[in-house]
Amino acid sequence: MTAYQPATGRPAHAGNAASTSPALDAVPVLVKRLDPGLPPPVRAHPGDAGVDLCAAAEVTLGPGERAVVPTGVAIALPDGYAAFVHPRSGLAARHGVTIVRFGRGDRIAQLVIQRVAVPVFHEVESLPGSARGDGGFGSTGGHAAAPGEGAPGPEAGHPRGEDEIVARQ
Repeated sequence: MTAYQPATGRPAHAGNAASTSPALDAVPVLVKRLDPGLPPPVRAHPGDAGVDLCAAAEVTLGPGERAVVPTGVAIALPDGYAAFVHPRSGLAARHGVTIVRFGRGDRIAQLVIQRVAVPVFHEVESLPGSARGDGGFGSTGGHAAAPGEGAPGPEAGHPRGEDEIVARQ
């Protein structure tokens, strides 16, 4: 078992110095397998940015349905890091099938660990100008809604114009 430094989450033998070596810059992520029948998170190929997450339950999604799918793992990250779950591209995205079925053990998502900056906010009376102007998020356009979909927003059932990231067909 590896001992970890409480302040950094790095292995005790790694020291505190930053390194340019990928092997020494590895981020220790503590993993608790909640379902021993599933594989632990692993990279499919050397150099992949993310690790595969598998479905811990069978799930069938009809058109427009969403579900939170258990993965059978829990993780703990060192301070200064965040984990992001990205859906895998699948048959629905490539071929337009109308039903998506996740079987237990199917690779359904990628988990990407990233270093994150800690913001220090300063309240001001006004902000410096930008190319975006006063329009804010989404004001420059640049994309169209997918066929048959309305733009996200209150009219699409999102009270503040937000989108969710969950398993969705």
